[in-house]
Amino acid sequence: MEALLTALKAVAEPTRLRLISLCSRSDLTVSELTQILGQSQPRISRHLKLLADANVLERFREGAWVFHRLAHSGPMSEIANHLISLLPEDDEQLGRDLEHLGRVRKKRAEAAGAYFSKVAPQWDQVRTMHIEESKVEEALIGLLDHDVKTLLDIGTGTGRMLEVFGPRVERAEGVDLSRDMLAVARVNLEQAGLKNCSVREADMYQLPFQAESFQVAIIHQVLHFADDPLRAIAEAERIMQPGGCLLICDFAPHKMEELRDEHAHRRLGFSDKEVIEWVTEVGLDCGEIIHLPGDPVTVTIWHARKPH
Repeated sequence: MEALLTALKAVAEPTRLRLISLCSRSDLTVSELTQILGQSQPRISRHLKLLADANVLERFREGAWVFHRLAHSGPMSEIANHLISLLPEDDEQLGRDLEHLGRVRKKRAEAAGAYFSKVAPQWDQVRTMHIEESKVEEALIGLLDHDVKTLLDIGTGTGRMLEVFGPRVERAEGVDLSRDMLAVARVNLEQAGLKNCSVREADMYQLPFQAESFQVAIIHQVLHFADDPLRAIAEAERIMQPGGCLLICDFAPHKMEELRDEHAHRRLGFSDKEVIEWVTEVGLDCGEIIHLPGDPVTVTIWHARKPH
């Protein structure tokens, strides 16, 4: 009973209700929440600490940044979600908060887009600065079923995954929001003679495909740029056929702040626990996990399957 009372006391305040509403929509830093709510950083930090101590919010540190999000499980999560559902949709203050959140997200996207445009011609070299890419590709190929006909590469970049898997499937498509990346991808696919592969401009959160359109979905070195990794994984699950698989390849947790500062990384890697929780939450079964140690970071491949 004491924990329940603590949680109820924690959320029974206007600013803290606004905070849980915002953190239910995105992983946010103190700095971003300060921008959105227009309040001082010490005040926002105090509110966040109360909510975290009551297990309503989760806090996780990545290098110099600390992110906050709504607790994913447990009775406090249920209480918070129920309270959020009761918030009036026409509330002016909450509406302004969402507008400000939209601007924060737009700023993130613009920063990432500017980076992608800048590095598109050298993207494959950037990706290989931590571990030999051939080792990663070999491990990914080993996880691919032999009878795969359709494959989607989410955040295809220069189309490298399509070059790798294209000869092994009947049809492969890649999506990306960066036109500069797609221009490079089209050239690479033409040079490789992969007529069964195509790319298009699309948002990984709103894929332009019907449900259950692909047997395999790949998210390769993309999630660390994502504002909402769980939402991206949920959308990947939507377009997967029953029995199909999802291959997620990204960095394990690391402390290379320069990747955030110089290469627009939103996240400094992911733990197995975090990714397993995400794929389980969207209804996938997590299978084999492969760790490929590099210098100075480790690349991890998570293999998940959609139940029949």
